[in-house]
Amino acid sequence: MSYEKPHAMNPILITVLLTVAAPVQDDASLYRVTLIRAAPGRLLDVIDAYRERMPVYDAAGNARPAIIRHSQGDHWDLMLIFQVGSMSEYYAADRVARRVRAGESAGMSEHQFEERLQEIVAWREDTFFNGVPAAEFQRGYDNAGYFHIEMFVALPGEADRLLNERVMENDYLRRIGRPQNLIFTKTLGGSWDSFTLGFYRDLKHYAESVDIPVELREEAALAAGFEGAGRIGTYLRRFLARHNDTLGTKAIP
Repeated sequence: MSYEKPHAMNPILITVLLTVAAPVQDDASLYRVTLIRAAPGRLLDVIDAYRERMPVYDAAGNARPAIIRHSQGDHWDLMLIFQVGSMSEYYAADRVARRVRAGESAGMSEHQFEERLQEIVAWREDTFFNGVPAAEFQRGYDNAGYFHIEMFVALPGEADRLLNERVMENDYLRRIGRPQNLIFTKTLGGSWDSFTLGFYRDLKHYAESVDIPVELREEAALAAGFEGAGRIGTYLRRFLARHNDTLGTKAIP
């Protein structure tokens, strides 16, 4: 879903659409990923709006969204990752009622919050993804300060092979002692078929791979199923119609 101004999402419509979407793995958790580009000069206002909204998520019994601020790469300013869990639970009547009460108690309903965003957001895109269990995601996010996001649109018929390449690359990363990426696959929404998220302490931690001996990298690449360390990127590109690479930090530490 891509649109110029944010609006409240219809829970009944979303539930119906997700019912006919791709099947969910038994151990997967559902996430809503929101990409935002702020209106000119309003990025800090958007961040402040979500910072002030955090107690509402707490009061509603929902996990606070993970918010990553673009450092370099794609054109968005912020990536927000909301833990949905499952649509049936998230949009259950009692959960909806708790969110309504939390917003009203804070003096700003969900509708009013969306109206506030309309004044300071130029563009927003929402996509639902299946990903790792929520506890695993939260643990990685809490312990990280720097992030590497790769978002993919697969060529027709190549989505499964693209995901297999992502698994192979995680195997390669494991063999050279580097952090593995979390893999997310689209259920509903924007143009992306999948994305991966890498957690790092800081920029220095992200760049440490340059110090890994060439021989180890080559051995690990071959063991993971690639033709060599220098062929990992070219193999990935066999399956891509589009690929956006982004580095970022926590917007709200």
